[in-house]
Amino acid sequence: MPADREQDLVLEGIVHDLNNVFQTILESVEVLAADEKWTSLARALRRSASRGQRIVTGLHESAPAVLELEAIVEDAVQFASDVLRVLRISGIEFDCDVEPGIRLPGQPTAWERVLFNLLINAAQAMRSGGVIEIRGHRSAGHVEIMVEDNGPGIPPEILPRIFQARFSTRPAGSGLGLHIVKSIVRENGGTVTASNREGHPGACFQITVPMQPVRA
Repeated sequence: MPADREQDLVLEGIVHDLNNVFQTILESVEVLAADEKWTSLARALRRSASRGQRIVTGLHESAPAVLELEAIVEDAVQFASDVLRVLRISGIEFDCDVEPGIRLPGQPTAWERVLFNLLINAAQAMRSGGVIEIRGHRSAGHVEIMVEDNGPGIPPEILPRIFQARFSTRPAGSGLGLHIVKSIVRENGGTVTASNREGHPGACFQITVPMQPVRA
């Protein structure tokens, strides 16, 4: 059997097994949801498990899609809110301002991962609470996406390394979140930069990606 086909079968097997795991979680959630005391938690678990299913399904989906940025931002904010609740990080507000009709290349789950990682990264830096702003607009044939916060900002000495794999300032951090962001953006023909806000406290991440044509 050719090596590439063998790798495809390994990936398909992983997707199959993980989908079984997520399906078991979803079935357990239905039992939990029967108790009114756990309704809110059950909804969060259901969204998380469903998102996991979408991610593993997207691992072997090669056909490109055209995506609406507004929907991607909405899903990313919802999932980030669920995770912050589990992590017991409170006081984080999301302020979204996305120009209607913006379309992105690639897979929905990939761009959701990009924004989710940026939102969680910002929230974990603002333990005392704050506002995370998500902006999206068209600019000269490109789409620009900005994620800004009013936290402590990024120490200048680590800015050159912030997208490196396995680099983290948190003892328990994997150092993969921002590396995943850069990898997905680059795979879709875009760029991502990190900086500190000028004149205000906080960090700023800017993504620039080629604009997709609007289909009739």
